[in-house]
Amino acid sequence: MHRIPSPSAPPRRLRGVVFLGLAVLGLASAAFLVRRPLMMSAPMCMAGRWHGCFDTFNGVVLMTLVALPLAALVAWALAHRRRAAGVTSAWRMSWAEVGMVYGTVPFLWLTMMPGAAPGIAPARVSLVPLRDLVTMGPLGIIGNLLVFASLGFFAPMRFAALASPPRILALGAGCSVLVETAQYVLRLDRVSSVDDVLVNAAGAVLAGLASRRWWRTTAQAPSDRPRPAPEPEPGPAG
Repeated sequence: MHRIPSPSAPPRRLRGVVFLGLAVLGLASAAFLVRRPLMMSAPMCMAGRWHGCFDTFNGVVLMTLVALPLAALVAWALAHRRRAAGVTSAWRMSWAEVGMVYGTVPFLWLTMMPGAAPGIAPARVSLVPLRDLVTMGPLGIIGNLLVFASLGFFAPMRFAALASPPRILALGAGCSVLVETAQYVLRLDRVSSVDDVLVNAAGAVLAGLASRRWWRTTAQAPSDRPRPAPEPEPGPAG
């Protein structure tokens, strides 16, 4: 007796289309809300001018939105190439690789923007935990949580070696230490704070936990490799 599949469970492809549609709708809504400040920086960005585009928050957000179709195209091309080679989980791997880069580079760019007196103001370090946390404010805390959120979300989906909260925490903290060190060495007139490291790492872990159901496990790793062509069976002995 054949079992009839439940009609209440939508196909996986339909769920993916719905999720993608909601994501696009969310981005479009966010772009609509901030359309005025983005349009203020649009002339500078379209003209390729550094000042007023690549050194401002609005300019970076605008260029991130403009690059979204290109990121989606790159992810589709990678997935198509992997599927043609017989690689399973092609879409997950491709979206994870593109997501790590697309979601992290803009925040890194913002954190490496110089302050008012780069190269002139002395380098500053704050090594007392939680002292700067109270002065960040809600926007500052949210921004620091998002710096490596994409890395924490997508990295364990791509690399089985990172599929655990302690390793994601170490990854986020290590990357944050590198950023804070670069700010200090380059004298960008920014404070290199241990609280930034703590909040960055916490954001990576929280985002990683949100993607836990899609983490790549060691047992899945061999199936992500191209399948070898079957060898022809030997014919009957003559």
